[in-house]
Amino acid sequence: MRTLEKPVNARTPFAGLIARSRHSALAVLALSAGLAAVVQSHAQEAAAEPRAAVAAEQTAAAFARPDWRVPRLSWGDPDLQGTFTSRDMGGIPMERPAQYGARRHLTSEEFRQRLAGGAGGLAALAANQQNEGRLQLSALDSAETGTRTFGYTSYIVDPEDGRMPALTEEGRQRQAATRRGQANGPFFTTEDFSHYDRCITRGVTGSILPSLYGDAVRIVQSPTEVAISYEMLHDTRIIPLDGRPPADPGVRQYMGSSVGRWEGDTLVVETTNFTDRLTVGRAAHSEELRLSERFTRIDPEMIDYAVTVHDPRTFERPWTFRLTLTTQPGYDVLEYSCHEGNFFVANALRAEKEYQRRAAEARANGEPIPDRSAASGAGGLSIYEPPSADNAVDINAAE
Repeated sequence: MRTLEKPVNARTPFAGLIARSRHSALAVLALSAGLAAVVQSHAQEAAAEPRAAVAAEQTAAAFARPDWRVPRLSWGDPDLQGTFTSRDMGGIPMERPAQYGARRHLTSEEFRQRLAGGAGGLAALAANQQNEGRLQLSALDSAETGTRTFGYTSYIVDPEDGRMPALTEEGRQRQAATRRGQANGPFFTTEDFSHYDRCITRGVTGSILPSLYGDAVRIVQSPTEVAISYEMLHDTRIIPLDGRPPADPGVRQYMGSSVGRWEGDTLVVETTNFTDRLTVGRAAHSEELRLSERFTRIDPEMIDYAVTVHDPRTFERPWTFRLTLTTQPGYDVLEYSCHEGNFFVANALRAEKEYQRRAAEARANGEPIPDRSAASGAGGLSIYEPPSADNAVDINAAE
């Protein structure tokens, strides 16, 4: 069964336009055996309580039907092809809240609360979008909602407590020294903007975790390669399956160098050769980062995706997070014209100009210069503040 937050076509005409443009200053392993055991336990609980709502993972064909087999392509490889999204993962935290302990899944009562759109849920988010007269000026106004509700307590499944491991001393120093982008400046050079702000990349994990919109992922296969395209930010990874080694260690790329292989029904992708310019799990990683990704079809409309993060210079131990990619009605990978609709840089420059004006005014009046740091909480730059009604522009209007 699918649990609908609200009847919705995944892409309204306006949402489609939003997905094509980054137009706003606003810019998420050994699972089968463990998950199957949990699902069996939940299924027994649901059978004892037939009216109980069922979490989406319990409906996956791989767990609900013992005779189900992964479909295969004409040359024999498991079929992962299609367009998927992490949209149904919205509202699930990366790290597990302490009250769940080592539990990977909600209880029936906890799931019913999530289904009802409790605090932080997508239903609550949608319910807050009440001003129909307001021009849709930001990605938040067109937040896409999914069509299923999962009972996962967190993305992270290893360590057992669902928490990200502690950073090493080097990792803490790197994190402290890294500009994280989308802060209140100051913006002196292009490198003061994040790679996302500059329409370069969101990285391997950032491109697949749910955002506010544009979460489409398209998988295409051949006997020798798998291609994975991400809508936001228009990256495509070509993953060879012919047993070749990764690129020479001197070659460093934002998305790394990937090689793949099949382990039964699972596509295993090992990625190395990263730069140290991006983050994983919001932590600035080193060039020694290695990602081990596992893609497993568990249903005609679901792919389980798990990635283990190895970076001994950044984290005290490896860690794994998991999510389920799903299909959505009418969902497709759309052109992501990031530069054409990128308002963030313009808004940041507007904010910088406003700060300069306020600083000059303070000097002229013999007053203290306004605090420039974002940490001050002064909010004086108003980078993210939507324009007033007088200054708002309807981006759908014909020029």
